[in-house]
Amino acid sequence: MSNITTILPNESFDIQGIVQALRDVRVTSLEHRHRRNKPPKLPSRKALQTVIDGLSAALFPNRLGAPGLQEEGIDYFVGFTLDTALRELNTQIQLELRYSADTDHDKTPSVEAAMNKARAFAKSLPKIRKLLDTDLDAAFQGDPAARSLDEVLVCYPGISAIIHYRLAHELHKLGLPLIARIISELAHSATGIDIHPGATIDEGFFIDHGTGVVIGETALIGRHVRLYQAVTLGAKRFPTDEQGHLIKGSARHPILEDDVVIYAGATILGRITIGAGSVIGGNVWLTRSVPPNSQITQAKTQVSATDDVAQ
Repeated sequence: MSNITTILPNESFDIQGIVQALRDVRVTSLEHRHRRNKPPKLPSRKALQTVIDGLSAALFPNRLGAPGLQEEGIDYFVGFTLDTALRELNTQIQLELRYSADTDHDKTPSVEAAMNKARAFAKSLPKIRKLLDTDLDAAFQGDPAARSLDEVLVCYPGISAIIHYRLAHELHKLGLPLIARIISELAHSATGIDIHPGATIDEGFFIDHGTGVVIGETALIGRHVRLYQAVTLGAKRFPTDEQGHLIKGSARHPILEDDVVIYAGATILGRITIGAGSVIGGNVWLTRSVPPNSQITQAKTQVSATDDVAQ
């Protein structure tokens, strides 16, 4: 026998009153942001997740595409999936351009402007696939536990995050920072790996294990770089303008040259350069540049800190 008690009408939640109170707060917020009349719609996280799923399937149809896909049907599947994903992406681009125009008090962007960006992005997909092949190979070669490239593609969270990043970075370069950031945050939510789409990452990039990795907006990463879990490539300080507002877009994150390896828990801060071929040990806190082929451990950083104090 059920013990659930029915709520009587005189014991309601005062929905009408709560709705009115929420409306008052919402209107005040919109007026504060000068958005009182027809606030622009934002790109949809749900729609962009569908776009990324479609693009991933088109890039790797045999592994991320439809189950049971036969060789003779691959090109048809890729074409249909691409057309569906790119049409939805075009819709989301229109939303971002309208939002940006409203924010900047600019004229309403044309439908053609959105389509031109969607077409430019579509043309970049073969290049993105080639880059992703180098990332897959780096993961396979860099992890003795990896048994095949297929396993790396379908199992490794680092690869999933890099696929999202490669697609988001191209959209970021096309002047679509909001869509790019949403795509990056979808990967962040799913994998625990936070790569800003503005970061520049060359070929053969590998993130092993991955959870807790953070790569900032202006980081520059060379060829064949490997990171382990909980590595942070962050900013050391946040400069402000005369009004005390944060200065946006300044170069404030590290530069990693080719063939750098950074082990778990290391924190690299500021616009410093880690020279080619260097190895940064686990849990190192580093705020100074190091020359090529350096071997940096916790012990060495502690000695350096002691020397700085003594001087």
